[in-house]
Amino acid sequence: MDVTSVKEINNKKQKGKGKAMKLLTKKITEQATKQFDKGSDLDEQMIVAKFFDPMGSWRWYLMNLADDKDYAWGIVDGHAVEMGSFSIRELQSIQLPLGLGIERDKYFEPVKASELWKELNA
Repeated sequence: MDVTSVKEINNKKQKGKGKAMKLLTKKITEQATKQFDKGSDLDEQMIVAKFFDPMGSWRWYLMNLADDKDYAWGIVDGHAVEMGSFSIRELQSIQLPLGLGIERDKYFEPVKASELWKELNA
């Protein structure tokens, strides 16, 4: 293998390194923005997405999303289980070791917010 080939391989590795997963799909965005007017009402909303730290224990459960596609409201399971706002852009910008970032659970199925709240606080 010549030097040029090694450089090309390293460049390809660097391009993929640290590339963040897309947290919001079109479907998730539509579902979450439709619920925005419901605020923090757990009984009237679904959790439409779950984001997680693949190297830690933090989880963000998305209930609703403002039109700016950044201001999100949901349940956060970190040091404690809380309900509140979080920034999609901020989650997207987190860079973890090994080139990882916050990820979206691709296999998450929407669940009633009130049921998840009860489960996490049991």
